[in-house]
This record gives sequence, structure tokens and C-alpha cells, in this order.
Amino acid sequence: MQAEIQQLVEMGATPAQARAALRQYSDVMQAAERFFEGAFDHIKGDQDEPMASNSETKRRPRPTTPDADEEMGSDGVQDDDEDDDEGDYIDYDSDYETKAGGGQGIPDVDPYSGIFFSKDRREEVIEVEEQPEVVDIPEVNERVKLMTQGQWMKGCPEGGEQSFLFSLYSQLSEGHCACPHGCGTSVKRKKSNFFAIYSSFLTYTQQLRKIVRQTCKGCDSEFCLACGESISTDRVKRPTAATDDDPLFHCSNLQGVILGVGLSMLEQLFTEQTQEPQEAKEPNSRTPKRRKTDSTPEFDDDDSVYYASVQPAGKKKGGIGYAGDQKEDNTGQLEAQAIQHAKDEKIGNLLKAIRVYLPNLHREGGGQTSDYLVHPTALAHLRRRFNYICSALLRNDSLADMSDRAILYFELLHWLETISNHEALASMMAMPIMIVVSVKSVSVKRSTTNPNLGIRERTIVYEGSSGPRELLEAIAIQAQAALKGLEGVKPQESPQEELTEEQKRMTVDTKGKSKEQAVEVSDENQKLLDFCHRILATANAIDRSLRDTKGDAFVDRLHASLPKLFTTSSVPIHVDAGTTEESARKAYMEWATRVRFEYCDLTIPAEIGSEEENTTPHFKFYYSNEARMLANSDIPKRSLAIAKELAILTTNLPVAWDSSIFLRVDETRVDVIKALITGPEGTPYYNGCYLFDIFLGPSYNQAPPSVKYMTTNGGKFRFNPNLYADGKVCLSLLGTWAGPGWVSGRSTLLQVLISIQSMILCDEPYLNEPGWAQSAGTPQSHAYSANVRRMVVKTAMLGNLKSPPEPFGDIIRTHFRLKARSIATQLDSWLQKDDGKATTADGGGYTMGGAKVDAGGSTNGLKKDVDEMKALLAHLEASKA
Repeated sequence: MQAEIQQLVEMGATPAQARAALRQYSDVMQAAERFFEGAFDHIKGDQDEPMASNSETKRRPRPTTPDADEEMGSDGVQDDDEDDDEGDYIDYDSDYETKAGGGQGIPDVDPYSGIFFSKDRREEVIEVEEQPEVVDIPEVNERVKLMTQGQWMKGCPEGGEQSFLFSLYSQLSEGHCACPHGCGTSVKRKKSNFFAIYSSFLTYTQQLRKIVRQTCKGCDSEFCLACGESISTDRVKRPTAATDDDPLFHCSNLQGVILGVGLSMLEQLFTEQTQEPQEAKEPNSRTPKRRKTDSTPEFDDDDSVYYASVQPAGKKKGGIGYAGDQKEDNTGQLEAQAIQHAKDEKIGNLLKAIRVYLPNLHREGGGQTSDYLVHPTALAHLRRRFNYICSALLRNDSLADMSDRAILYFELLHWLETISNHEALASMMAMPIMIVVSVKSVSVKRSTTNPNLGIRERTIVYEGSSGPRELLEAIAIQAQAALKGLEGVKPQESPQEELTEEQKRMTVDTKGKSKEQAVEVSDENQKLLDFCHRILATANAIDRSLRDTKGDAFVDRLHASLPKLFTTSSVPIHVDAGTTEESARKAYMEWATRVRFEYCDLTIPAEIGSEEENTTPHFKFYYSNEARMLANSDIPKRSLAIAKELAILTTNLPVAWDSSIFLRVDETRVDVIKALITGPEGTPYYNGCYLFDIFLGPSYNQAPPSVKYMTTNGGKFRFNPNLYADGKVCLSLLGTWAGPGWVSGRSTLLQVLISIQSMILCDEPYLNEPGWAQSAGTPQSHAYSANVRRMVVKTAMLGNLKSPPEPFGDIIRTHFRLKARSIATQLDSWLQKDDGKATTADGGGYTMGGAKVDAGGSTNGLKKDVDEMKALLAHLEASKA
């Protein structure tokens, strides 16, 4: 009995209440239902008995069931004067211990400190997979599989949740349901009643609706096959109570099984729709199959399908190549879009059908019984099955793609709003999503109950990842950036003059005769505009609901953990490198991720009283004149392209210890952009800072952006065959180099930046010149790289640190401070590898034309530059500035 007491304790009961409930009801789920109805609230005590749960002895406030007699508030929840700050809903699996509080007698200022938000979790679970039974259902003329216990429990690493799932499955798949009126008659429960996987969710609910309401053959009374309770025809007369009589909302057991089966069907459909078809894979890439023998039970799914939530490897991001005449094949794009739309519609429709059975106190027509009496497995189903789909969809890095798939994403947002609206589910918004990171199969065994069926065990490792609200915030940041882009280039606002009396009369006279011309927005722009507003509205609605259900402390702590988009007006971020390279790497990644994209003021202030004070501003920018010419323009296609671009850039700029990209966008002119790229490891550009001015011109995205390289030592140094001393950038995407060019509507600025990072700032830049492409490892190539290293130290390191270019001063100082020890070691290595030749502005001892240049002796100034650079690094470390 101790195990049953423990289950009730984890649900919020005191040990005394648990024992009292189990004395009256031998079944733990029936006891739990009565406990949630408040039948044992009068029982106190057990102050001297320690709880077996890992959580504190806090009680969760429970939604009131419709058949209670207490007065209800306007929101349909029982009014209670008791202070519930210490009893807010805490997940029943108690995996997160409360760490707040200053000791005995000191109240917690934040009761949620230390819970729900930590992603530093790793769980290893052994899960069992059985071959499913197959039965015929004559009523629908279908041969269906029955969900096994292993499938029902799959994906659940939480001990508390596992016990509830097991209990509900056992209760509904075997035994008898006795008549609640004590006439001695009972009805046998079959697994096919509740766990048959039909061809559609609608068929499942229709079949369930036919059988769940049973009429006793002994006393002719009606009762529910799922919970065994009698069914009363009297409806609760309350404003918030439902007036209809849908049998599928009768009890929490039905809610638990419908959500479990429905979400399992959804997960399977989503996996099938998103996985690459097996026949499309290369034959050599297929997983070798075991030879089937008579003694080996057959399973019709492999690891990659059964555990579809295993996260794939990170996306490869790369630019367009330099050489060759490859052409991109755009045929079949419309067909692919139509196929994607059909898939999204199918998944969206199933999401909509299942959402009807989510606990929802605000549903149209009034709350049902199961809306108030939430089954303990409801949160478990959502966390392990819905979260897999939610995570996959919200990790999409293209806001434009989401907008095109609005039929699916709008339904996903509706789910998140509904979940956040209910006390029993709202905490899920902040809880980390547990994802599968590894699957290890063991040998297949025979079932002891049915020798024809096989069983196999798998060791599954789960790790915590970003929760739903955190994932949504990344999309919300993209939406805000897109809205800024859709505003277009704002014209200068001229001060309004006082109207004369005659002008006022004319205004009155023309009222109704001429209407103010509304700004026309193209259909495509409006579509993205509506989608962005919907995302932001959902994020705000979730936060409002969480404040209502969980309190301000919960939301404040949640917001502190969310990703943020910073501006130059934000409080400066200071990070400590620590004492080890590991701590420095971690600090660098956290810092770079936060500051990689910012809006700032790139204008040049006009002098007070000058003629230019009230004219279009100038910019600290190579393309300032071009930008000023577009000051009053309104080009809808360009605005849409910039909006999509900004949405991608805000959260997808690559950051790493080895190389990062930082962007600064003018806060009023989003077409004015500056970029800083740090040189990649293993190249002669490593750890240097390279600046680019970027302008999204009038034809963007029909034509590529204008890009100018600015780190040239005053126009003296050519760092690469593709980076000229005058700032020209040779890249096929920009139309300045041979190879695949810019594709209207598809190519992006992010591609340009990554191409520069990975293909121009490369390990052997000498080979970027077409005539030298076959000269890898030659003395000429080594000399060229040595010359580049000298230019990098003098200009991209020392020059930028001594006179940091705006607006990257803080970025450059922090970059060198956090990597000071590593860069000092790197400089020593470069000094040893130097060939002693003089630095030439255009080649490592050779000109671009191939003519020999006098090296000029061994004193080339590198050691002096290295010593000065190391001194500045030491000063940065000491000052911590």
C-alpha cells in the first residue's frame, strides 16, 4: 500500500489524506479523483511524518469540479481566501527541487527559484517495445493494431509520470468495470475499447463515444466504462458549466486516454510526413538489415522511426562556391510547395481535432467535467509527445517558411495558448523539453505471455533542451525584426504647422468627399505582417495566462532565462573569462550569442544650426550617399525581402570560439548594415577582426546586396585574392566572381556572410586566385599566408584594438579580452613560423601577376607588432574592461 500512498503524495495529498482515500477506494485512480474533488480536505495532521516525495510538502491548488457546491468566481475556479503563494502547481514528478529561500523562518521571495528552468538534466531510461496485437473491428470494417504498454509509456523519462501512465493503461485494458450501484453486474474492459489505433482520429473518437456510456443489464442504470461512475442526466447549473452532454468529457480517465492515443497518432503522422522517404535515399546510405531467422521476432520499425525525436546533427551552413558553371535547378519548386501544403494541412487538421480534448476552462459552450478534473497523465502526454512536435516546428529558422505554412503554425500557436491557460498545464511552458540524444538497442526476446510476439528493450538517454516558451521567444524576436523591416524606410517627419482658419474650414468642407489614401500593402507583405502579429500576440497571451495561473515571480524568472535582442542602449554586458580555457570558451559563447545582432544609431549627427540639420542624415557608412537617396522611398518587395532577411539574421548568425559573425543594423534604416567577422581557426586570418559595410539597395532581393570590405589599412593591404585593397569583395553570390550567382527570392545576406567567413577567410588563401588554384602546399602559398599573418597582426588585430571602428568597439575589446591567453599563444606560434620577409601590400613575396618582389631582409616588424599586441592583451586582462 505504501506505493499507492506515495503516488497520492506526489499528487499533492498529505500521507493522512492518502491513507484515508485508499481505505475507501482500493483503486489509486479513484482515490485520486476523490482527492482532487476535495473529499479529504478536512483531514489534517501527519506533521511528524516525512513525505516520501522529493518535493516540499506543498499542496497544489486544484481546479474545482463542476459538481461542487462552493461559490465559483467569474473564471470558473473556486474562490478561496487562502493564500496559495506557497502552493502553486509544481510538476508531480518533482524532478526539480526548490532551492530558493534563505533558511528557516525566511520566506522565499521567489517560490519558483531553481525549478522548471534548468536544462542541465540527463536521464537514462530502459524502455520496452513489444510487437502489437492486431484485431478486427467489425463495426468499422478495419483491422487495427492495439497500442502496447511500451508504446503507451514510450518517451517518458519521469518516474512519477510513468506510474500514472502505467496505472491508467492497466485500468482500461483489463479487468471488469462493476456497476456503481452495487447490483453485482459488471462489464469486461477490453484493450480494443480504448487502445485501438484506427486509420483516423475521428474514427477512434466515434467508436469510443459508442461504447463509453454503458447501460447496466442488472439495474438498467447508466455508467461510464472508463471510470465506473454513474452518469447523471442533471446538468450543473453554473454560468461556466457546459450545457451539452458529450460522453467523452465525462471523466479524467477519458481525457487521459484520448490525449494519449491522439498524440501518439499525431506523433506517428508527423514522423511519417517529415522523414525522408526510404526510397529517396541512396542505396549505400541505407542501414544494413539483420538477416531474419525463424527464431527472430520481426519488428516493422527501426530505431530512427521508433524514436523519431532523436535530434539530427546541426545544420550545415555554407555559401555558394567560387569556380565552375553549376546552375541551380529550380524545377519542381511549386510541386514541392503543394506537397508540403498538403502535409501541413493533414497535420494541422489532426492537431485541431485533438485540441478539443485539452483541458480548457474557457471552451466555447462552457467547461466540461474533464476540464476541471484534469488527469495526472495529461501533462505527461503533452511533455513527451506534443513537445516533440512543438520543438521540431519552433526550431525552424525561417520566419518566411513559417508564414507560408501558416495553416500548421497557427494551430500550433492555438495549442500553446490553450495549454498556458490552464493551471494544471501552464508550468509546461517553462519546463525544459527532454529530447532523445542516444538510443541503444539490446537483443530481442520472446514475450512470456504470447510466444508469437517479440519484446526488445532499449536504453534511451534524454537531455534537457529549451522549453516551449523559450523556443517561442526566438520566433518572437524574428517577428519583431520582420515588422521593423516591413515598416520600410521611414520618411523624415516634418513638423506640423498651425492651420489657418481658412484651411480648417476647407478641411471641414471636404470631409466625406475625399478619403485619406491608405497605404497599400501587397498580399505577400500582409500575410507576413499578420503572421508576425499573431506570434507576438500568442507570446503576450501566454505571459498573461502564466501571471494569472502561476504568479509574477514565475513569469519574471521565466523571462530572465529567455533569449533577448540587445541594442546599444542596453546595459553593457561584462563577462569574466575565468581561469581556464574551458571557462573562457563558455563565457565567450554566452557573450557572443547575446550580442551578435543589435540595432544601433549609425547616423552622423549634424551640427546644430548647420544647413544639414533638418535634412536627410548622413551615415558612418561607405554607402551613405546611396542610402540617403532612398530616404523617402517605399518599395514593398524590397521591404518584404528585408523583413525576411532580418528575421533570419536576428537568431541565426553563427557564433563560436573559432569564428563568429556580428551585425549592427541602423535602428531607423534597416537597409544600412555593418558586419564584423572574426577569422576562423586554422587560417592565417584567425582571431583577426574584419569589417564590412553592407547596403540593401533599391532592387534587393532581386539583386544582391552591396558589400564593401573596410579592414584594408587605409586602402593599402590586400588580404586575399578576393578582398581587394580598395574594398572590393569578389564573390559569385555578389556577381563579382565566377560561379553560381544570386538567386532572386532565395539567396540571402546570411549566405554571403558565411561564404566570406568560410571560403574567402580560408586556410590557404593563395589558392583563391584561379591561376594558382593547383598550387597547394607550394613555397609561394606558404609565403602568401605568412604575409597575410603579418597584415592581420598589424591591422586586423593591433590596428582594430588601438582604434576600434564604430560601432564595434566593445565587441572588439571583449573578443580580445576573453581570448587573450589563447591569442598570446597563437602570436608566439605565428612569430616562430614567420619567414622573415618584409610585408608586401599585395602578396607573400610575390605580386598577383607572379613577379618576384624583394623580400627586404628579416626585420619586417612582426615581432614589434606581436610584443605590442601582447602588452595590450595583458592590459585588457588586468583591467577586466
